[in-house]
Amino acid sequence: MNKRVLLIIGGGIAAYKSLFLIRVLARRGIASRVILTKGGSEFVTALSAGGLSGEKVFTDLFDLTDEAEMGHIELSRSADLVAVAPATADILAKAAHGIANDLATTTLQATDKRVLFAPSMNVRMWESAATQRNVKTLKADGQFFVGPDEGDMACGEFGFGRMAEPEQIANAIEKILKGDTTIDGLRGPKPLKGKRALVTAGPTREPIDPVRYLSNHSSGKQGYAIAAALGRLGADVTLVSGPVAIDAPACANLVKVETTQEMLTACESALPSDIFVSVAAVADWRPEGRSDKKIKKAKGGISSLALTENPDILATLSTAKNRPELVIGFAAETNDVLDHARAKLSKKGCDWIVANDVSGDVMGGDHNSLIIVTDKGEETFPRLTKQDAARRLAGKISEHFT
Repeated sequence: MNKRVLLIIGGGIAAYKSLFLIRVLARRGIASRVILTKGGSEFVTALSAGGLSGEKVFTDLFDLTDEAEMGHIELSRSADLVAVAPATADILAKAAHGIANDLATTTLQATDKRVLFAPSMNVRMWESAATQRNVKTLKADGQFFVGPDEGDMACGEFGFGRMAEPEQIANAIEKILKGDTTIDGLRGPKPLKGKRALVTAGPTREPIDPVRYLSNHSSGKQGYAIAAALGRLGADVTLVSGPVAIDAPACANLVKVETTQEMLTACESALPSDIFVSVAAVADWRPEGRSDKKIKKAKGGISSLALTENPDILATLSTAKNRPELVIGFAAETNDVLDHARAKLSKKGCDWIVANDVSGDVMGGDHNSLIIVTDKGEETFPRLTKQDAARRLAGKISEHFT
């Protein structure tokens, strides 16, 4: 192929895979020049990387010999593509924010070539709001990602965070070098690719006056995790969210709303869609009239607050002319969870109901226990993190379409 890749090896246990990557690329006619970070040198040696690549390995920004022979500006532009494998959370953060304090990050800032990142880190680090913000920024800047994959990690946890395998990274590199700039994340199988998904999340707020409102304790974490999980499987995701204090996943198109009526309007505007997952904790009622001025405190308090029923988003979309193929509702209950879920499934006209007991710390917490209720029976998930529960649910949705 007669192409050259500048490979930046970050500091992570997956650095050993980068040595295999050099060999895989060589077999495909793609030469490698290596920058080995200080962290990366804790896992592999410059001697190993140099022996496999047949090139000098660069390590230090302030090495006078290296700067004289191949300055970091020239180094950053001497290849056809820059690949970072493993790309640690630290490298992603620095690349996204323009920090250049060592040879690797200075090179990333100076390059005029496309960059492919192969993330590798603990699942919680990958799913953190900061890392997802950084990934979103880098993607918006036109950079590519391959992985991370799901599986067991060196830390003993399971989830997304494993660096993609060398063959998979090499495939992505070849596609980019051949001019394919439309690669959808370069992240392996995408069973929901071509499907549109609509997800609602968070609470709604129904104003009483300019400073007060009716709402609930929903944090939006479960809905946001489901949106992210569907996006990872290739779906084109629209996330309609009430007011929450978390960042939207990089793979979702975020639509912010406040009230239930605004959420319904946004959902109807997002149709047609193949999948609708109604996770939001929507306020069932709203004040009949909103005061234009702050209601002042009065002796004896307010004697009454007239309420009127809000539109039912789940039922409305379940019976819409352009109804999504798969409509999934959530039933957040504090008692008789299964009975209420079965009744809701029948009443709303949806395909599945996901029941969860919110009598404990579920609303606002990081864990959940879900029961999928269909007309064929129930399937119970154990208590999981909301991210893990979202992955399990996304997997079931994927199975529905295959």
